[in-house]
Amino acid sequence: MFSVSTQSETSRPFLTWQRILDWAQEHYRCRSFNKDERIPARAGLLYLVQKGAVRLVGEAQVSASAQSGSSRMPRINSEEAFLGFVGAGQPFEIVAQSPFTLQSFAHVDQTSVIWLYWHDLDNWPHFRREVLDAFRYQHQRKLLWLSTLGQRRTIDRLLGFLTLLIEEFGEPCEEGYYLPWALTHAQIGSAIGSTRVTVTRLMGKLRQKGLIRTYGDNLLCLPAEAVVRNQA
Repeated sequence: MFSVSTQSETSRPFLTWQRILDWAQEHYRCRSFNKDERIPARAGLLYLVQKGAVRLVGEAQVSASAQSGSSRMPRINSEEAFLGFVGAGQPFEIVAQSPFTLQSFAHVDQTSVIWLYWHDLDNWPHFRREVLDAFRYQHQRKLLWLSTLGQRRTIDRLLGFLTLLIEEFGEPCEEGYYLPWALTHAQIGSAIGSTRVTVTRLMGKLRQKGLIRTYGDNLLCLPAEAVVRNQA
């Protein structure tokens, strides 16, 4: 269940992946990004994370006056929400549908991304099937995410969200499994519909109960005993 972010890299035939990398470099379809740099992705293209991690962020345009019932000229505010990661070896797409937009950012330094048109995959039919399988898997994970966000108590949403993230991207350590990338409390709050202050307070409660821990440079860790409970 855990550390699936490396699964595609280990199962994919190296020769096929190397051919795609060579093709991307030959056609100038590969670029590296620094931490928090926006990836200029657009709808209709297929993106592959070669190295690092991509952070997906949703942005909605909200009319402030409509919410308050004011008759004045509407003021448009932007609300951002963290929507998850895409790890190395995984694909992603950008979807734009007013009033919502989806943006992608490099979450760590030297994040490398390849972009293709869907018809480019005709060169590698087996890889096309793998990409479609990866999207199906992502869809299943999003359904679990939605189920977690439906929890009434914020602390339950928080624990469920962290568990899903570490299940998908976690790497083993002596204490259990940890998320290899830092995530701010504000980003977590935007994902579960809460505030940074509330997330900070509830994270303290989860630590006191031994449900989560910190590892290394303040990275999130799910204890080994919690892993056993989730796999039971």
